Amino acid sequence: MAELLQFISSGLTVGAIYALVALGFTLIYKASDIINFAQGEFVMLGGMTTVFVTLAGVPLPLAALIAVVSTTAIGVALHRFAIEPARGASPVALIMITIGASIFLRGVAQIVFDRRFHSLPPVFGADPIQFGGAAILPQSLVVLASATVIVTVLWLFIERTLLGKAVIATAANRLAARLIGIDTRRVVALSFAVSAAIGAIAGILITPIALTSYDAGTLLALKGFAAAMLGGIGSAPGAVVGGLLIGMMEAFAAGYISSNYKDAVAFLIILAVLLSIPQGLFGRAKVERV
Repeated sequence: MAELLQFISSGLTVGAIYALVALGFTLIYKASDIINFAQGEFVMLGGMTTVFVTLAGVPLPLAALIAVVSTTAIGVALHRFAIEPARGASPVALIMITIGASIFLRGVAQIVFDRRFHSLPPVFGADPIQFGGAAILPQSLVVLASATVIVTVLWLFIERTLLGKAVIATAANRLAARLIGIDTRRVVALSFAVSAAIGAIAGILITPIALTSYDAGTLLALKGFAAAMLGGIGSAPGAVVGGLLIGMMEAFAAGYISSNYKDAVAFLIILAVLLSIPQGLFGRAKVERV
């Protein structure tokens, strides 16, 4: 029983991070139909910027704020200087642009920061909490609580604000949204900004548990994309459920099979989803009339 609780705790913690990365994919996809493979670099930038700003003597809360603001600015710049000029290009071309942006950001991070692994101090100490025989890190509870707050605030923003309604309208039909006076370019820029901020927060939250480095975002992006695909690309609840499911399956695979196969779980899930339910658990199959 203690072993099971330990695996569940680890799976939910990592799954919450995957869910936040998947939410970033979902936000941008809903607003612009773009799969942003630079999302993992937003996570990396959040963690690495916080580490190096704290090393410069800045208090951790202020360093985290600087990291989120700077990463958000990078997200907006990605839209302004890479995505917007290619407006009207094919989806494949736009995906290639985001992959190029990912490689570029990784290279810049390698130069600006370094190639070593780094960590941050946990918010509430490193002494584990004993529960049912399982040892739960306080930072794991911080990750889960923060992810819950972010998902709730995002839901309230989408459902209860005029700007959120504009995002929904842009996602439903961009041409119709423009015709009723919505500035769809600003809405898409907003989606990049919010997804970058969410990615940066995820990077800050996970760094005290898992080390970060200049290339840490690549694997996180792939697993976040797998979570978004599993839940149904474009579905926010699906992104959350998909992230938690992948985190749990990884934890059980590492615990009951071998940790060598842990990272393969996400890729097997992508293949299974594409072969069996391409629309995902919460997605809707597109119907085209001809």
